[in-house]
Amino acid sequence: MAVHEEKNQPKAGGTATFAYTSAFQGLFEPAFVEGEDDTNVLEFITESMFTVRDDLTTVPNIASWQESEDHTVFTFRIKPGVRWHNGDELTVEDWKFALETIASPDYTGSRFYSVEMIKGADAYHAGTAKDISGIQVIDPYTLKITMNSARVNTITNLWPYPMNKKYYTGVAVKDMPDSDQVRKQPIGIGPFEVVSIEPGLQVVMQRFDNYHRGQALLDGVVYKVVDGGALTALIEQGEVDIAAAPRDQFSTLSGNPQISVLQSQELAYEYIGFKFGHWDENLQENVMDNPKFTDKRLRQAMYYALDRRSLIDDYSYGLGNLIETPIPSSSWAKIADEEINTYPYDPEKAKSLLDEAGYKDVDGDGLREDPQGNPFRIRYDAMSGSTSAEARTEAILLNWWEVGLDVQLNGGGLKEMNAFYEAVEQDEPDVELFNGVWGLASDPDPTGLWRQDDVWNYPRWYSERSDHLISEGVSSKAYDPKYRKQIYNEWQKLINEEVPVIFIAERTRITAVSNRLQGVRVNSMSIILEPYKWWIDESK
Repeated sequence: MAVHEEKNQPKAGGTATFAYTSAFQGLFEPAFVEGEDDTNVLEFITESMFTVRDDLTTVPNIASWQESEDHTVFTFRIKPGVRWHNGDELTVEDWKFALETIASPDYTGSRFYSVEMIKGADAYHAGTAKDISGIQVIDPYTLKITMNSARVNTITNLWPYPMNKKYYTGVAVKDMPDSDQVRKQPIGIGPFEVVSIEPGLQVVMQRFDNYHRGQALLDGVVYKVVDGGALTALIEQGEVDIAAAPRDQFSTLSGNPQISVLQSQELAYEYIGFKFGHWDENLQENVMDNPKFTDKRLRQAMYYALDRRSLIDDYSYGLGNLIETPIPSSSWAKIADEEINTYPYDPEKAKSLLDEAGYKDVDGDGLREDPQGNPFRIRYDAMSGSTSAEARTEAILLNWWEVGLDVQLNGGGLKEMNAFYEAVEQDEPDVELFNGVWGLASDPDPTGLWRQDDVWNYPRWYSERSDHLISEGVSSKAYDPKYRKQIYNEWQKLINEEVPVIFIAERTRITAVSNRLQGVRVNSMSIILEPYKWWIDESK
């Protein structure tokens, strides 16, 4: 977590301008939001039933809860007196309405996973039931939800944002994304309320005086789309107070005494994945039928051969941390580096492993043949887009060439993003090695990405041991936090040893903050935390 340093006492008044460097879509309802562009606005005007702390654990916020002994029935109690921006009081009917909206057969968003654990949600989603049997309203402030089964991360995965049921009266679920309630006059229960929207360009918000935590210090916030290249000048001129800044502006911003640059680790990592096989549509599972990367010594050697620190420093402005597992460094479940191999840049170690595995230069041309003495070439896929993409890719391929591995760009060049993902997702036969980025949730459960029956498991690697540990991590025994942490430590050790992917870095997000804006802090979840505490220091 990073915090903007404060020296003076907080004062009320003033308006802050939050800048973003691309146009926003304008889907201002959590159930339908698709990207960071709109989420930034929602962070000011909405609030969740639960809060995710800096260590990525989930704790009560507006709602507290009790679990049944078998962990399948949750009784939630919400804070009385919480008001919507239109004056209505928040009740559990609003939360129930949100859960039903997402479970609706006509829902077109991507959040069904966050309600599917509720008993009866599948039938409601299929249109074979008129309500969700597992949801029961006890009174305006108490909601009982019955789950299909016990799962240690139920609270983390359950949809936490209410929707004002009265406000959406008469709007069909299929029409909600384009409704005035979402596009023109969105409301929430957060510290600021929307005054006006200029589509794709600007959202003006003012302080919501009936906010349940007490009035915000700022009079208002303006969310404004700006040219990323002009960010430093706009902050200097007082036109912008805070911005999610492009990485290529880091040097310019951090060298300016009028600006603080806060850094936080994104819940995302960059990796290079080996293709072990393909997804079988009939079996609905991954099939490991590509023998090319069977020997883990080859995979480990390719890890040691990469100068990952230089890749971060030379092509990502130094903004990133080396990682060795797919669990975020900010997570309570992250294993200590001392307990695993950190795969430092070590070309000699890489060469030794390749020799040991039988990959040797038989014909003296400087490139290694396979253990049978046949020519050995690996096809590599990566995305175009950034200004440094080509040079960075050349550096990666050069690292492998220096240890005798012939790795060539698949098709002779970088792929456009959509073409890249289509090739990787469809397991096109010529895709053997690929450079991707993956976003993560706050809970460390690897389900969805690493098991035999996970379609998003793009490397197509799995093992019986890995699947067992993933299952154990959400089993009844995992209600003991020590046991759950131990399981994830064992899983990370397995991934670290087997190297189904080469982990490059955990990306660093930068937030530029004018010295006049105080009270700002950021973490891996968000750069807009408790904005009701932000304030303007006019002496700056």
